[in-house]
Amino acid sequence: MVVLESEGDDIKQIPAEDDNISTVFRVTKDAQQQHGLRHGDYQRYRGYCSRRLRRMRKVLKIPQGDRRHYRRRDVTPAHLTASSAESRLLCVPLLQAERAWAHAMQLRQEANTEPRKKFHLVSRLKKAYAHAQTLLQLCEVSGACDARTQLEARAYAAWLGGALLLELQQWRGAADSLRQAQLVLDNLCSALPDDERHVYKQKVEELKPSLRYCAYNIGDQSAAGELVAMRGQGLIENLDTLMAQAKESRSGIMHEVEWRGRRVTVRPEKVRLFLIALQDLDKSVESAQNVEAKIEILENILMDCKDAISAIKDEIKNDPKLKSGSENQQSSVHYLLSYLMYLRLMRTIDRNNLLVQQAEEARKKNAPLDGKKVRPQDLTRLYEIILQNYTELQQLPGFDTDEAYQREIETAMSAYRAFRCYYIAQVLTGLRRFREALAMLERSTGYITEITSKIKDIHLKNKLEMLQKDIESCKFVVHADSVLEDEEDDEENKYTSSGKPYKDKKPLVDRLDEYREDTQLLTKNPNVYKLPPPMEAIPCKPLFFDLACNFIEFPNLDDKTGAANSKKQGAGITGLVKGFLGWGSDK
Repeated sequence: MVVLESEGDDIKQIPAEDDNISTVFRVTKDAQQQHGLRHGDYQRYRGYCSRRLRRMRKVLKIPQGDRRHYRRRDVTPAHLTASSAESRLLCVPLLQAERAWAHAMQLRQEANTEPRKKFHLVSRLKKAYAHAQTLLQLCEVSGACDARTQLEARAYAAWLGGALLLELQQWRGAADSLRQAQLVLDNLCSALPDDERHVYKQKVEELKPSLRYCAYNIGDQSAAGELVAMRGQGLIENLDTLMAQAKESRSGIMHEVEWRGRRVTVRPEKVRLFLIALQDLDKSVESAQNVEAKIEILENILMDCKDAISAIKDEIKNDPKLKSGSENQQSSVHYLLSYLMYLRLMRTIDRNNLLVQQAEEARKKNAPLDGKKVRPQDLTRLYEIILQNYTELQQLPGFDTDEAYQREIETAMSAYRAFRCYYIAQVLTGLRRFREALAMLERSTGYITEITSKIKDIHLKNKLEMLQKDIESCKFVVHADSVLEDEEDDEENKYTSSGKPYKDKKPLVDRLDEYREDTQLLTKNPNVYKLPPPMEAIPCKPLFFDLACNFIEFPNLDDKTGAANSKKQGAGITGLVKGFLGWGSDK
């Protein structure tokens, strides 16, 4: 038995009795994961295959010429039947096929901006398929391989053949080749132990999107929904482009779109592809398994719609014909832009409705959503977002004067206002503001009564009927809570409608005359006294003004302080002069 093992940079043959065996798909998978394909780097993996081929040809002594001259030397059955043959020779065509396939995948990435590289891509896939056929022929003719290795080589060649036919849009041939590869891999899974099935199961899952795409192009309409679902899960790339090409080949290119009695020409390629992909959206959403899958599909469509709107805006900005053209040309392009914005907002509303449905289901089951318990405030916020979307729909350019359109939007807004009022009432009930809650419930009933005869959407009409029943029951609950509120003042604990105890905010110092076993006093934050104390008004400290001080005659204390003696000593000569001259006397 020939088995292959990857060890570092080398691929070598090991005995069949060894437990650590690897086969064709395991060798290729390990090499791809270790050399770039884990990150989608096909160029790096292609370089690795080239280096391995050069080293292996040197070791096996089958070089293709020297440094100056090239001489092609393929591995033939004669090499395997020779006396000095090594089974590692089978790795040469395998690595050649992997190198050509990696080059083709690299060109596919580059073909998004350079369409001419698609021709080179097809030639490299043909080369990869030719090398895979050489590997299969060597395994079958040489007789050095067991049945398992031959089956894997057959599945590998069938897979590459299906990839080539898929690129050439030969749907039936591609489907047959891929089914053959899938059948071989399924048989291998059933015949091998559990620890060796992982690689084959993973390869079978990779084949499913291509098989469904082939079935869709052959004419199986049920495959469209599954393809969109796979695209939402990231299992297939460029789905919109591929589906658009298939539809255009069968039913013609979409050049016009009709909306509200008016036809508009669709010029940008991205817009046409988006509108074609949008045709099967409803079926794919309905066939989704759960709400999360539906939300994911709508989010992907919204991203594509955003790209289409950007393409229209770029055309309006860059096309000189639209700037200097007639008013009819400008109005048609702007009308198409309004239509795309309408589609984006409507799909956003559908997505938000699914989020509401998800939150309501989690709330009924009392289960957390994204790690948090769903509250009425969360649902109120979602309905606020929906109403904002409808407000943007009202303000679309060109529809301000369309009375029928405005009436439709206003009717839908009234319906969602009823839902918003209902959940606002639940929030107010939790805050024990029963009068405001009853007022919001009455307003919600008014909205429903106003628009019941105007709504045409059956699904929305059924939701409003259920809402009407919920409002009636909620009114009785709110009324009962408001009546029981006064009766429960003297009880140990008061409870809200949600069942949580209502804590009395009055501190213990203000209710010393009331006996109540308050469990809050045993907690770490007992409500004993309010700190800091509240501010109180007190009279100011009076100011005294000593007005009588200027009219009081104080006693003379000079004789006690010694001031009189100092006056007498200083005035001796002065007194003599005064008396002698006759001036300065008291006379």
